[in-house]
Amino acid sequence: MLPRTRAPRTPRARRTLAALLLAVAAVAAPTATAAAAAPTAATATSRGWNDYSCKPTAAHPRPVVLVHGTFGNSIDNWLVLAPYLVNRGYCVYSLDYGQLPGVPVFNGLGPVDRSAGQLATFVDKVLAATGAAKADLVGHSQGGMMPNYYLKFLGGAAKVNAMIGLAPDNHGTTLLGLTKLLPYFPGAQDLLNAHTPGLADQVAGSPFITKLNSVPDTVPGVHYTVIATRYDEVVTPYRTQFLDGPDVHNVLLQDLCPVDLSEHVAIGTVDRIAYHEVANALDPAHATPTTCASAVG
Repeated sequence: MLPRTRAPRTPRARRTLAALLLAVAAVAAPTATAAAAAPTAATATSRGWNDYSCKPTAAHPRPVVLVHGTFGNSIDNWLVLAPYLVNRGYCVYSLDYGQLPGVPVFNGLGPVDRSAGQLATFVDKVLAATGAAKADLVGHSQGGMMPNYYLKFLGGAAKVNAMIGLAPDNHGTTLLGLTKLLPYFPGAQDLLNAHTPGLADQVAGSPFITKLNSVPDTVPGVHYTVIATRYDEVVTPYRTQFLDGPDVHNVLLQDLCPVDLSEHVAIGTVDRIAYHEVANALDPAHATPTTCASAVG
């Protein structure tokens, strides 16, 4: 229990807590290849994804839409997973969402319900280009949670076959308990709401998380997979990532490979063991066991 002391009331104290929250949440962002210049759609196309001439095959009949995490973007979050899937014959697409005015490169900071609307528009674009009836979604962190709003409240279930989350904050996060300090810093919550609403929305118990979980975790007709790591330092407690429903496969990475030390960033950006499980979820009819050896598969 925190001591009952007078809360700091200076602007400096409020700025300090806000900065600390941002710093902790920022580990969800891929490390910054993006620092120099904003990525472009051409960058992705040249690497094999976001190619709108791609047509799904009988073996892989649905396009895969990749949904980045907080502080991520459509390129940097997927420099490993997108080619991994393209090389396996998938048509792969990624979007940018949750942009704030004057903040380049680092996305996923806008209100999460509005970001879900951006995802809805993007999925429609991908389905129109590929001619597919449904898409499969793979998201990291916020990108594994935000699509649930699309599925539950924006009609996305009719257009999505599978929802695969890598370290998704499906029930919000305590940021290792840091969010419990907010009441001790008057004005800090207001700062988050005003300047980074996408972060405020992800705090456990926020109005957004409360609405998201006011209905069952899953929507009929969608196949759900959640892949978590016990070493997650951002979405905490890590077991809150798991979903409850009749068509859910909850996976703890260390149950597949006990020596996998991936934390929140790595599970979404570089971990090929997690990616093997993603591939299994996309094509369960041809799934193969995921083990430590999957890191070189």
